[in-house]
Amino acid sequence: MNDLRQNKKMGTRILDTVERVGNKLPHPFMLFLYLAIAVIVFSAIIASLGVSFTHPGTGEETAVRSLVSAEGFMYILDSMISNFIGFTPLGLVLTMMLGIGLAQQVGLVETFIKSTILRAPTKLVTIAIVTTGIVGNIASDAAYVLIPPLGAMIFYALGRHPLAGMAAGFAGVGAGFTANFIPAGTDVLLSGISTEVVQTMEPGMVVHMTDNYYFMVASSIMLIIICTVITERVIEPRLGKFNPKYGAKEYVEQELDTVGPKESKALLISLAAGFVYFVIISFFIVPESGILRGEGGSIVPSPFISNIVPIILFLFLTVSIAYGVAAGVIKSTRDVPEMMAEAIKSMAGYIVLIFAAAQFIAYFDWSNIGVWIAVSGAEFLESVNMTGMGVIVAFIFLTTLLNLFIFSGSAQWALMAPVFIPLFMLLDYHPALVQLAYRIGDSSTSVITPMNPYVPMVLAFMKKYDSRAGFGTLFSIMLPYTLVILALWIVLFLIWTGFELPIGPGVTDYKG
Repeated sequence: MNDLRQNKKMGTRILDTVERVGNKLPHPFMLFLYLAIAVIVFSAIIASLGVSFTHPGTGEETAVRSLVSAEGFMYILDSMISNFIGFTPLGLVLTMMLGIGLAQQVGLVETFIKSTILRAPTKLVTIAIVTTGIVGNIASDAAYVLIPPLGAMIFYALGRHPLAGMAAGFAGVGAGFTANFIPAGTDVLLSGISTEVVQTMEPGMVVHMTDNYYFMVASSIMLIIICTVITERVIEPRLGKFNPKYGAKEYVEQELDTVGPKESKALLISLAAGFVYFVIISFFIVPESGILRGEGGSIVPSPFISNIVPIILFLFLTVSIAYGVAAGVIKSTRDVPEMMAEAIKSMAGYIVLIFAAAQFIAYFDWSNIGVWIAVSGAEFLESVNMTGMGVIVAFIFLTTLLNLFIFSGSAQWALMAPVFIPLFMLLDYHPALVQLAYRIGDSSTSVITPMNPYVPMVLAFMKKYDSRAGFGTLFSIMLPYTLVILALWIVLFLIWTGFELPIGPGVTDYKG
């Protein structure tokens, strides 16, 4: 017992040190600026050595490009504005905040939390947030914007530490991004890339979107348990009691009074408006010929999935306006845009931060440094000539490492699949198994990599509750999730393959 307590204290001390050192880093804006400068310098050094490689996607000889060159200098100037305004998460975050912010401004979120979630058992609340994060990846990146802030609001309303709620939501969405109980867009993207590569080896062979389904359902259950336990047994005890002293007034000075009859009636009206909205949308989804259905009547992929963000936005606007009018908060049409503007004002810090982050990520991509690192890692694995499941585990670790440099799951798989699928197929491994191993490594580190474009957003929301929070705070909170999830996911993978359980419908003979 004493040893267990000492280990807990040691783990807390390590995380405290990580936070303390991390928070001594410059302001996130300056940190991304320094990282961008580092990429510029590093690209010049590598390019001066004449480094080149065969691009796994195109098969062409590709060189690391120097940003300290006439071409690089012009790229920096020409792309600065497009890097910023074309940064996909920026538009997504601001669009979603129009709806979420309006719901907050009219009081809908607070009333909903007080009327429903506050009455639920504490443990079920944590599980619900994590599960929503994992299931929410069917909405793709929209889940990153919606779930972590909602988790923080719910925990704060319950008198728990809001950063723990945000961490639970972020872990569910990020670390669990590739897992789900139903096939999602991720399955379509990855299996499409895998099939394209496989057919260069065996024409006619297909990796289906459900080929990892059984394992991913089991993974979802495991991740829910892990994230819930870590949140309640590690993160919350370490964070301690929340001190509202360092939070923004609009976030920490909310009085959670009982819900009055006027608010209750407004909530019912907003729910009715939401139901009507769902009925209308269903007319475009349920029929096989619906305009939001995909080719052949499919749901995944389909216009419904690819346009989920505006669909969610209109849902928020519908229920928020209905609530606001019924509660007497919205008295004229001009109140709606003014409230939405107030919500966007709170994102000013995030917008400034994204300007520097977008440049850093764009420079890293343009220089080809990320692809060079990926190819070098693949060549190393091939050179050590490992066999058996050990090489698959090594591949998982390589993926976790590369995910720190290349965040986009589909982009990273597009680079790695042409190298590793043929390699492992020659060792008699099914490509669906290789894809599965990739997904484990790709998800585990997504909540700690600065290449994740949603890390700055989560950090910006963290600062709403604690102005002292920095990258060190975020990293120290999310690191336990990454380490435990990666370790136990690999254990599950080894047990599953050890008993030769099917990883998906029809995928039973998957290893040599």
